[in-house]
Amino acid sequence: MAKAKTLYACSACGAQSPKWAGQCGECGAWNTLSEVLVQSSAPSGRFAGYAGAAGGQVQRLSDVAPEDVQRLTTGLSELDRALGGGLVPGSVVLIGGDPGIGKSTLLLQTLATLSRERGTLYVTGEESPRQVSLRAQRLSLQVDELRLMAETRVELILETARAENPAVMVIDSIQTVYTDQLQSAPGSVAQVRESAAQLVRFAKASGTVLLLVGHVTKEGQLAGPRVLEHMVDSVLYFEGDSGSRYRVIRAVKNRFGAVNELGVFAMTEQGLREVTNPSAIFLSRHAEPVAGSAIMVTLEGSRPLLVELQALVDTSQLGNPRRVTVGFEQNRLAMLLAVLHRHGGVATFDQDVFINAVGGVRLTETGADLALLLSVLSSLRNRPLPEGLVVFGEVGLAGEIRPVANGQDRLREAAKHGFKQAIVPAANLSKRHLPEGLQVHGVQRLDEALNLI
Repeated sequence: MAKAKTLYACSACGAQSPKWAGQCGECGAWNTLSEVLVQSSAPSGRFAGYAGAAGGQVQRLSDVAPEDVQRLTTGLSELDRALGGGLVPGSVVLIGGDPGIGKSTLLLQTLATLSRERGTLYVTGEESPRQVSLRAQRLSLQVDELRLMAETRVELILETARAENPAVMVIDSIQTVYTDQLQSAPGSVAQVRESAAQLVRFAKASGTVLLLVGHVTKEGQLAGPRVLEHMVDSVLYFEGDSGSRYRVIRAVKNRFGAVNELGVFAMTEQGLREVTNPSAIFLSRHAEPVAGSAIMVTLEGSRPLLVELQALVDTSQLGNPRRVTVGFEQNRLAMLLAVLHRHGGVATFDQDVFINAVGGVRLTETGADLALLLSVLSSLRNRPLPEGLVVFGEVGLAGEIRPVANGQDRLREAAKHGFKQAIVPAANLSKRHLPEGLQVHGVQRLDEALNLI
């Protein structure tokens, strides 16, 4: 068996060095050398490769029969929604989120439910078994059949996993795991990459569902190399303010389902509880209409959600007026304000503009453009929008209102919550499928929408 050999490779130019240095000798970049494994012992046996590998054999794709995958339900329908219907045997799921957001709580609840019928293994590298037991007791979970292991050495973890043969295994977290084949400290780029590679090989070969917990950076992205996200089958982000009771889990990658699916939870004393009607938490029902508030329907995966956009426009005391957004892209706000001035005749160059998406939701689609501009105009004029009005549509630089995807689903969601009027792109207006009790106005230009209100 060949002994593992390590080198240091530059992430900028790929040059290799036998030892670490602060500066790359080839390209001159600083702090780009990281430890890599260039020769390792070849794995053998049934864990030598991924399950179902054809050993290099070339075959027609039409000759490969698709198999019906029997998914494992987690017991939490919102988590199953984000996963595309449940856990797929042999899949690897990476879950990231801020510290204290509830990642360990969610996975402990999931394993407690799955352990009643299937073998499970919870590997903790950050907490002691006593701490995990106290959490389970606090959440009143039935964990009689849940197997627990406190270990960070990946070789010992894999040896135990082969003996236990669990259906679902959790690694909490991947940044604490290390392999003896590398000399760098746990959490380094090389350790995270090589440890995850060994765990992924085991999951693919054995059919075990592997759930990895990943740390995040200050910018909210998963820490470590981006290759870690390419190695796994699904990537879930746990979002939300630690001071708020609501949590959102979002799928940004899923090889077995749709991306951008959303699951909504509420943090309670008994752990995470599902929110069956998430539109209610993103709306603040005012006793009377207020200026600067507009309701729009966004689409998260296959689920339409009602979201309230709030705007505050005030006279600026600075030479450069402020443009502050929470849950919306700041550069897009500046662009939309320019469109409002050019094609709507409304100037905000001497005003501070503050935008907030209620409930901590992040709006990444362009369907929120029209609702944002109407909320800005409402705050600027200090006049509320008509009561029971919902708005969505993309605004172009030429002042046109472009259609958005799944317009009929959005209108049905608005009608279900009692809205009476809607301003939508004319291309999304279909007279044959309009919900009953909802008066829909189709607009083609920004000035048409401004004239309606």
